[in-house]
Amino acid sequence: MPDRDLPPLNALRAFEATARLGSVSAAAVELSVTHGAVSRQIKLLEDHLGMALFARAGRGLRPTPAGRQLREASGDAFERIARSVSDLRRDTGPAALVLGCPGSVLARWVIPRLPALERDLPALKLHLSAHEGDFPPRLDGLDAALLIGQPPWPRDWHVHTLAAERIGPVLSPRHPDYDRLAAQDPAALAGLPLLHTQSRPQAWPDWAMRHGLESAALRYGTGFAHLFYLLEAAVAGLGVAIAPEPLVAADIAAGRLAAPWGFTATDAAWVLCGLREREDARLPELARWLASQLQAASPPPWKE
Repeated sequence: MPDRDLPPLNALRAFEATARLGSVSAAAVELSVTHGAVSRQIKLLEDHLGMALFARAGRGLRPTPAGRQLREASGDAFERIARSVSDLRRDTGPAALVLGCPGSVLARWVIPRLPALERDLPALKLHLSAHEGDFPPRLDGLDAALLIGQPPWPRDWHVHTLAAERIGPVLSPRHPDYDRLAAQDPAALAGLPLLHTQSRPQAWPDWAMRHGLESAALRYGTGFAHLFYLLEAAVAGLGVAIAPEPLVAADIAAGRLAAPWGFTATDAAWVLCGLREREDARLPELARWLASQLQAASPPPWKE
């Protein structure tokens, strides 16, 4: 009879996410809980086992030998559970396709298009999951991921490229200096306190390089954890932000934002990813539909 003296499973999930992602903060984002909640769960697990699972390594955490052993076992166990659940869904008929995507992409691009998706692909049922940070290589709990990124991709992924990414600075016509700025070339942004996001720290330097500007000349103002909040600040007239074109197209069409300097291609792309070994047969059709939406000339209508 196997020993069933299992540790608290919530604590084990918090430990596995922290060990895999390398930080309590990243685990908290993935699990949609607070930093403190993850820390308490790890402490609970260490108390249950009577041993330390992490040691401090600079500002991060490093698993102890016991932590490495438990990380391998728990990671494998959660992956097997995720595969089993996916298999069960397929065996019981067409279930919802679980699609993960960054919260900003979900709120600003996917949700406004759900009526069109339901009209064009009526047989496809989606379960949408907001995800921040890097997606796990095994897409834990997801059938697919919609994201903006660039190679190298995890070797287990089958990647459907949808469209090249284009980014550009945007600001509200309500910005107190809008008229002067909009009449100048991109160099006018070099001295401004630019709005920026922790989730995409290279966006401004990459844009500057492509316009012949020194990234060292950029000046940063208020920072935001997520792109969604960054763009809300820009709409409120608080500064100049930078964003992928599809995420601001509706705001530009409605006059809430303007892009006086246009949009520039980057090395990244919009992609739809699934696991090679168990990719859902519905993904190619979904990929074609998403690509057509990204390539459409006009944004979807926005209802206030």
